[in-house]
Amino acid sequence: MTADDIQTLITSGLPCSHCTLEGDGRHWYATVVSSAFEGKRAIQRHQMVYATMGARMQTDEVHALSIKTYTPAEWAQLPAQPA
Repeated sequence: MTADDIQTLITSGLPCSHCTLEGDGRHWYATVVSSAFEGKRAIQRHQMVYATMGARMQTDEVHALSIKTYTPAEWAQLPAQPA
């Protein structure tokens, strides 16, 4: 899978105001900003992102996905956020 493929899956399953992916084709790093994370703990947020991936995590299409999740308010408070 490509970064674009994974980004499309995440943004199709969650209302995202920001979603970026970096990786080497097997190990991926996602930054996801969504209002759907409001009131959710970190583990719940990660489960929401993993749910957008469906069976791809179990079939090894995506070997590893490291996720940073933020609400829009949390994202706005970060010191140096990418555009």
